[in-house]
Amino acid sequence: MKKNDDFRAVYKKGRSCANHEFVVYALSNGTERSRFGVSVSKKVGNSVVRHRVKRLVKENYRLREEMFVPGTDIVVVARAAAAGLNFDRVGGSLLHLAKRLHIVKPMQTQE
Repeated sequence: MKKNDDFRAVYKKGRSCANHEFVVYALSNGTERSRFGVSVSKKVGNSVVRHRVKRLVKENYRLREEMFVPGTDIVVVARAAAAGLNFDRVGGSLLHLAKRLHIVKPMQTQE
């Protein structure tokens, strides 16, 4: 997602869940395709730190995209505590919030 109106719609109409590092908002968009957006404010750090957090969040989503329910608009807002996280911790934190919001597909048994 790139448009401010799309972000505002998810903030206003969507469900949210938070932990110490992130706030995740989710809203069904009525299509077969999910959209993803990241917001990192200046409270998190300088531009290098903010961009690093954004890259980590986007890459974690990209690698786990098939786990998420299709047709969902997802916005991740980074908090100041996200500045010092490593790749695995970011992924674990986001997956935890996604499970709480029920936007992760149920696990299928492999035979």
